[in-house]
Amino acid sequence: YADNQDCIDIIESKNNGIFTILDEESKLPKPSYNHFTSDLHAKWPSHYRLALPRSSRLKAHRSIRDDEGFLVRHFAGAVCYQTKQFIEKNNDALHASLEGIIQESSNKLIQSLFSTSNTLKGKLSFISVGNKFKMQLAALMEKLRQNGTNFIRCIKPNTRMVDQQFDGALSLMQLKCSGMTVVLELMEHGYPIRAPFRELHSMYQSYLPAKMQSLSPAMFCEAILGSLNLHEKDYKFGVTRVFFRPGKYTEFDKLIKSDPESLKEMINNLAAWLVKSRWWKAQYTTLSVIKLKNKIRYRREALIIMQKTVKGHIVRKKQKPRIQGSIKIKSLNARVKQMESIASQLKKEKESSVKEVAAINAEITRALERIKKEENISPKVIEDLHTQLTNKMNQGMTTLQKRVDEQKNAEEQERLRKIQEEIEKERKRKEEEERRKREEEEDRRKKAEMEARRKKEEEERKKQEEAERKAALELQKQKEKEAEEEKKLQQQLEQERQDHELALRLAQESNGQLEESPPLSRNGTVDGVRQSQKLVRSEAVKNQHAAMSKSKYDLSKWKYSELRDTINTSCDIDLLEACRHEFHRRLKVYHAWKAKNRKRTTMQENERAPRSIMDAAVKVPKIQQKQSVLHDENAQRYFRIPFVRPQTVTEQKRGWWFAHFDGQYVARQMELHPDKPAILLVAGKDDMQMCELSLDETGLTRKRGAEILEKEFNKEWDAHGGIPYVRPADRKQ
Repeated sequence: YADNQDCIDIIESKNNGIFTILDEESKLPKPSYNHFTSDLHAKWPSHYRLALPRSSRLKAHRSIRDDEGFLVRHFAGAVCYQTKQFIEKNNDALHASLEGIIQESSNKLIQSLFSTSNTLKGKLSFISVGNKFKMQLAALMEKLRQNGTNFIRCIKPNTRMVDQQFDGALSLMQLKCSGMTVVLELMEHGYPIRAPFRELHSMYQSYLPAKMQSLSPAMFCEAILGSLNLHEKDYKFGVTRVFFRPGKYTEFDKLIKSDPESLKEMINNLAAWLVKSRWWKAQYTTLSVIKLKNKIRYRREALIIMQKTVKGHIVRKKQKPRIQGSIKIKSLNARVKQMESIASQLKKEKESSVKEVAAINAEITRALERIKKEENISPKVIEDLHTQLTNKMNQGMTTLQKRVDEQKNAEEQERLRKIQEEIEKERKRKEEEERRKREEEEDRRKKAEMEARRKKEEEERKKQEEAERKAALELQKQKEKEAEEEKKLQQQLEQERQDHELALRLAQESNGQLEESPPLSRNGTVDGVRQSQKLVRSEAVKNQHAAMSKSKYDLSKWKYSELRDTINTSCDIDLLEACRHEFHRRLKVYHAWKAKNRKRTTMQENERAPRSIMDAAVKVPKIQQKQSVLHDENAQRYFRIPFVRPQTVTEQKRGWWFAHFDGQYVARQMELHPDKPAILLVAGKDDMQMCELSLDETGLTRKRGAEILEKEFNKEWDAHGGIPYVRPADRKQ
C-alpha cells in the first residue's frame, strides 16, 4: 500500500513540523506569516511532499509568492495553502477577564470545561489550534487502538444527490482517497484466515485412521495440507497456527468432508507424504550431521589459527624492536639498488663507486645478521645501527649524485659542442650547397655562352666559307680567262714564228736580209712578255710570304731548340706568338713528311689526335683565311671528344681525348684509356707527341658538345696527376 508517513511527519513532526514552526512563530514578539513561510521552506528545501507554489499545475497557485504560501502533496493530490492568516487563526486563547468570568459561573459543567485552563499571562502560555488538534488526534488514535473499532465507509454515488445514478469516476476517486483499494490489495496479498494447529487436529482427526490420529497437531496439519495438493501460496505455517488466503479454508474443509472415495485417496496421499517426509527428514538429518562435522572441523582449524595468531602476537610483541629494526634496515636495500643504478650510469670512477656501494650493502648484511643472532639486543643499539647506515648512505648518495651531475654537465657540454658542430656542418653544407648551386648555375650559363659562341662562330665560319667560295670562284674564272688569253698569245706567237720562219726561208731563197723583231705580248708590249716569262708561284706561298713580310721577327733561320726555349721562357707576347706559329708550321711540315713516307698499311699506336680531328684538318680549305674565327688569341678553351684506338683486329675500346687550347694551339693534352694509364702531355715538353693543328684547323669549335668547362678539364687533369699550367701572360719577368 502507499504509505504517506513522510507527509504526516512534515505536518506533525516535533522539531520541524508545520504545526511546530507555526507555534514558534506565534510565540515571537512580532510574528509574521512571511517569516513563517520562508522558515518552513528553509527547513524543508528539497522534500518531495513540500514545494513552492510556483510548481503547481494551476495558474492561480503559480501567482502566489514564495513567502505567501506552500504546496503539500497529500495522498489524494497536491494542495496549495496561503499563510496570510495562519497566525491569527492558530491563536485559540481567550482574554483573561473572559476566562475569569466563565470560571465563576454557577453552572458546574461550564466550570469543569475551563477548570484546567491556564490563566498565566505571556507568550509562553500560548495555546494554539494546531497543538489542540494534535492532542485530540493522538487521543483518538489511542482509543481506536484499544477498542478495535471498525468503520463503515460511505461513498457518494453522484454530486447531484439523485438516486439510481452512479458516477464511476467519482466513486473510484473516493475509494482511492479513502485507501480502500490499497486495503483490498493488502488483503489479496495477505493471509487473513488463521486457524490454530490444535483446533484443526481436534476437528478433523475423526476422518483419519487410528494410526494417523496419533500424530502431533503440527505434523497432522502439515501432512493434511501437503497431501491435498494445495498451492504453496494459498497457506503458510506459523509457530502455532496455519494462515489461509481468502476462500482457501473453505476449499480445504470441502476436500476433507468429501465422499469416501476421495477421502480414501487423500489418506493414501497422506501416507505417501508421511513416507516422503520421513525420507526428507532423514536426508536433512544426514546433511545436518555432515554440516555439523564440517562446522566442528572448521572450529578446530579456527582454534588452531587463533592459537597461532595469539602466539605469533606474543612473539611479535616481544621481538617487535628487532622486527622493526630489521624492516627499517631492509628498507635501505631500495636505496642501495638506487645507488647501484646511479653508479652504473657513471663513466668515470665507476669501479670505485661500485665498490663503495658494495661496502654499504655488506654493512647492511652484517647489521641484519647481528640483529638476528643477538636475541637480547636493545632497541637503542638497533636504532644506532640504522642511523649509522643511513648517514653512510646519505653521504654515498650525495657523492654519487655529485658525480652524476658532473657527468651530466660534461655530457651536456659535449652534446652542446656536438650540436654546435652539427650546426656548423649544416651551415657549411648549406653554404656548399649554395656554392654548388651557384657553380651549377654558372656552369649552365657558361655552357649556354659556349653554345651561343659556337653557333655564332659557326655562322661566321659559314659566312667566311661562302665568301671564300665566292673568291675561289672568281679566282678560278680569272685563271681560266688568263689561261685562254695565254693560249691565244701562244697561238699568235706560234703563228708569228711560223711566219718568221717562212720569211727567213723566202729571204734565203731570195738572198735577202730579214730584221728580227721581239715577240709581242698580250697587250703588244715587251714588258708583258717578260712578265709572262716570270715564275708563277702558288697562292699559299704568296700568303705565307706576305705573312712573313708583315711579321717584325724573322724566325726562318732559328733552330728548333731556340724556338722551344723561347716558347717556354719568354714573357714577350708578340715574340711568343710568332715563335708558336713558326714552331707549329715546322711541326706540320715534319708530320706531313713523316706521314708521306710511312707505310700506308699500318697505323701507329701513339697518334697525336683522334682521326676525326685529323680528317677535319685535311678538309680545311687551303686558302688562307682572312680573319680567324677565334678573335681572342689569348683565350683558354677546353675540349673533350671520344676516340677509339685500334688494339687488335677484332677488339676496339673507347677512350676520351682532352685538349686545352691556349689561343690557337694546344697547351695541354690528355688521353684517358679504359685499360691502361692516362697519357698527359704538356706543350714545350711533349710537342712531338701532341697535336700540331691550330684550333681552327681541328674543327672542334664546330662540334656540338665538344667544348667543356675549365673545372671539368682540371678535375680530370688533377685526378691523373697532371702538373699545374702557367699561362705565358702570367709568367714573371
